[in-house]
Amino acid sequence: MQLVVLGLNHKTAPVEIRECLSISEEQIKKILGRIRESGERGELEECVILSTCNRTELYAVVENSEKALPAVRRMLTGMAGSQVDAENYLFYHTGEDCIRHLFRVASSLESLIVGEGQILSQVKKAYRIARDAGTTATMLNTLFHRAITVGKKVRTQTRIAYSTLSVSYAAVELAKKKIGNLAASKVLILGAGEMSELTARHLVENGVQTVFVSNRHYDRAVQLAGRFNGIAVPFENFLTSAREADIIITSTGAPHYIITAWDVAHLMPKRQGAPLILIDIAVPRDVEPEAGAIAGVNLYNIDDLEAVVESNLRGRAQEAEQAGELIEIEIKELLEKFRYLPFRPTLAQLADKAERIRQRELKRALTKLPEITAVERKVLEHMSRMLVRKLLRDPILGMHEAAAKGRETYYLNAVHALFNLEEIREEAHCGKTTTDHRYARQ
Repeated sequence: MQLVVLGLNHKTAPVEIRECLSISEEQIKKILGRIRESGERGELEECVILSTCNRTELYAVVENSEKALPAVRRMLTGMAGSQVDAENYLFYHTGEDCIRHLFRVASSLESLIVGEGQILSQVKKAYRIARDAGTTATMLNTLFHRAITVGKKVRTQTRIAYSTLSVSYAAVELAKKKIGNLAASKVLILGAGEMSELTARHLVENGVQTVFVSNRHYDRAVQLAGRFNGIAVPFENFLTSAREADIIITSTGAPHYIITAWDVAHLMPKRQGAPLILIDIAVPRDVEPEAGAIAGVNLYNIDDLEAVVESNLRGRAQEAEQAGELIEIEIKELLEKFRYLPFRPTLAQLADKAERIRQRELKRALTKLPEITAVERKVLEHMSRMLVRKLLRDPILGMHEAAAKGRETYYLNAVHALFNLEEIREEAHCGKTTTDHRYARQ
């Protein structure tokens, strides 16, 4: 079995390509559910889908990484239902490179804003959705557990997250660069999620006095506006408030444009010549690109935050290097762990068989000792456990040593034959024993 990841991100694809392959949480659940229920895995033994505003990535376990690539590519490009030709924008990492990529993603080293904390939560959610859908097992469970641990360790053992910027911060900085002092500006925020809240906070910190907030769910707009002494606007009326706004910042989860070029063309004459700055940090985009060609309108999307991002990268270069060194250590440890994975089901079968024999023989012995005391019973229990442990110690060490030398198959076959484990392996396949589930969770 081999680990692979196929995807694209802000480094390999512009926003107009990324938005075509953006997949909502509900879509991901349906796709994974369909894979589980109808057996559509094909080349995939396990899979996790990670889709954020800056990346869409499919992590999988396959039999052969080279042969699986066409099937994995078809699955990824077909998920979003888009006909866009994204092949030239995709990256494909296998084995150690796949592990390194996920560790860097979880540690925010691959983020648009290096050090931002949102990506780790997004990795956790993507893994949880796949696990709940039943499309993960031993390898991806192990990989994602370790990736989440690495992400936390990088944030605590380096200063990568110190004074962290965010996409919302970068958007406000862009507005300041275009306007200057924001104190006299009126800003309309479309969306009421986490990114919108961060945007509102940065605006208020920069002196903005008037903040309009509009969202499809009006109660959420009211809540967000209330936190910053802003004004909630019904979603169907946001274009009315747009007449007064100097800046509109959009960050919704809509799958289509919520501001069209037609909307802007009809809005501008009502503004009495006042220019308008549109900052669209949503993926898929909220504002139709053609709106930027209308006189008096300056339209920016998430890819236009480059200047602020470059400053962020320079300020975190040393921390990123330290984080990279930490990641390399973690990769070696995980590769070592993966080396022994083929033995784990066999070791579990061996331990289970030994435990059943121990319990059976102990029970027989105790029936012949009716007057035994509780203390004496504990002594016999302990002795039987230690006998099993010591008898199995050498076979287990031998199997571990074989893994380090690439002799897994020989030793696996030998242990199964010597301890007659074929019978147990068959039971596990037919009856889904607790051993399978225990090691799948690990």
